[in-house]
Amino acid sequence: MAAEGNSRPPTEPGPGVPARADGSQPVSQAAAARRTHPLQTLLALTTVTLILVVSAALIGLGFYRARNAIIADANQDMRVFSERLVERLNALSTQTVAAVGIISSIPNAFLVPPPGRDRDKAIFLREILKQVPQLDGVYAGYPDGSFFHAVRLGGGWTEALDAPANAVVAYRTITQQAGGGMLDVAFEDAAGNVIREDHGLPTSFDPRTRPWYKAAAGLPETVTIGPYAMATTHNLGIAIAQSHSANRQIVIAADIVLDTITDFLASEKMTPGSEAFIVDTSGNPVIHSDSAFMDRLMATQLPGGTGSLPPDPIVDSIRSNDSWTDAPRLIEAAGRTYLVLVTPIRSRLLLPYHRVVVTAPMDELIAPARRALLHGGAIALLVVVAAVLAALLIARLITQSLQRLTQSAQRLQNLDFVTPVEVRSRVSEISSLSRAMNRARDAIHTFMLYVPKEFVRRGFLAGHFTGRAGARQEVTALFTDIYDFTKISEEHGPEQVVAMLSDYFDILDETVEAHHGSIIQFLGDSIFAMWNAPEADPDHAEHACRAALDACARLETFNESQAAKGLPAFRTRFGIHTGQAVVGSVGARERLQYTAMGDTINVASRLEGMNKETGTAILASRAVRDACLGKIEFRPLGRAQARGRGEAIEIFEVVGVREGPARP
Repeated sequence: MAAEGNSRPPTEPGPGVPARADGSQPVSQAAAARRTHPLQTLLALTTVTLILVVSAALIGLGFYRARNAIIADANQDMRVFSERLVERLNALSTQTVAAVGIISSIPNAFLVPPPGRDRDKAIFLREILKQVPQLDGVYAGYPDGSFFHAVRLGGGWTEALDAPANAVVAYRTITQQAGGGMLDVAFEDAAGNVIREDHGLPTSFDPRTRPWYKAAAGLPETVTIGPYAMATTHNLGIAIAQSHSANRQIVIAADIVLDTITDFLASEKMTPGSEAFIVDTSGNPVIHSDSAFMDRLMATQLPGGTGSLPPDPIVDSIRSNDSWTDAPRLIEAAGRTYLVLVTPIRSRLLLPYHRVVVTAPMDELIAPARRALLHGGAIALLVVVAAVLAALLIARLITQSLQRLTQSAQRLQNLDFVTPVEVRSRVSEISSLSRAMNRARDAIHTFMLYVPKEFVRRGFLAGHFTGRAGARQEVTALFTDIYDFTKISEEHGPEQVVAMLSDYFDILDETVEAHHGSIIQFLGDSIFAMWNAPEADPDHAEHACRAALDACARLETFNESQAAKGLPAFRTRFGIHTGQAVVGSVGARERLQYTAMGDTINVASRLEGMNKETGTAILASRAVRDACLGKIEFRPLGRAQARGRGEAIEIFEVVGVREGPARP
């Protein structure tokens, strides 16, 4: 098609365009140019399209495979969890039934009601409690209403019985008398010694009225009662009871504390939103992994409790469905999809016909698959970008190289000397420029070792480095000096002194910078630091005091290290003053120094020297004290005459940081 505005017919060849052998006319060069595209564009489009199609297919396939694998692993984890829980319940049941069976199956002291042979009972039950750690207590009820109970202290029993601190076992004996039941309690320590006895305590407890006695009396079988909240300790427990083989009206029973089961349910979570609980034959929860739910459940079983649980969508779904099998299934509850496995507890005694329910939100289960999908998408995007860059490499080589050089120059402007300039190019001019920038970076970095980098950056941001100029403003100045530094220099070699000073100055530099200040000058063994310039700081006096206190604390550690090496301590004096000063850059045209000048600076320097007369480490002026009132602790030292000044000044020792409300 001819160019728009061309007067020739579409089939008419332009000047210099030969006709085809078959007599047809060729397309014009302008039209052919419009129908073609640069090779790098076609290559990029083709590469990107292929990579997108392949990546999308692979990522989608990987997501669904990962999702199915995660669900399969979750199913297996749920089964293993349920099996472990059932095994734990069976172990609890087996050990407890064996203990109760031993007591109730052989002639022993338990055929004699209390108070007969109580010591033999105590020795026997103490050993039972020792061998079966999950037991809360073992007891015997008699047809005359007497009762003997061995209690493992702890878990609420210590407080309930007001037991001595070193008691580990308590024995509760109840005898029925004309006036009612009388309770005796004895406490033993770990060695079996009786450490206290309480006698003649009235009680209304009668074992013959308790569910465990009624269920087991007269029967040869072992029975189970619970789970229920124990009346005294409010712990979740189950009672296993059996009548004595020699007298079916004597019932032996033991309480199992199910804290280990609740802890096990709570600890074995597959995801943060997973839940595990045990339901009875009616679908009502009896043990739950959620502590808040468990507290509400226990409250319903205590006297004066609510009597009902608040609705729970997952529990309600389990309760309303009677067709559960051992296979996991998906349910909808509270707007979320859950993977649920219901496993029956195959135990004759402990929680018979109950079911273990394990649930996990699907969105949390497949979260790793979704993260993998995002990672795959990110990788695909990187591949696409890499393909585009590869297709356009030749055309964009110079531009990219120059962009990287520009970024390197910007880093140099920001005083970033950590990142080297690494630009590789086949263009010799760009390679030479890259090497030159690296040499400039190294040169500037070497120079910056003699100038505080952060100080220069803040100065540029604050606009203070604009030539020889100064402005009056309020600042806080701090001067330091080392006691007897001349003597230290005489007694040690110059290399050793320089090394010690370097470590010493590192501490001061870090401390001043940490408290928003700047070291303006290193003056031999001293420093001159300033706050509120070049960067504004409304709390400059407080920060200077905190810096001095912090430096003193850190120098104590430094001096301990010096002493351990046999080196002298650097005892340091500090002088702090706040006031007006002229702040700016002074010096020659070819060399400037940023500093502050004026009486404020001189007073700070004199305060440092006045520590010699006052025997202090940190001296500050009244201006500093007034600015820090209520924030820093000061000790007034009266007025003193500073060297070189006609007027005495009021001085204060900086003691510490103020704690509590401010004082006038």
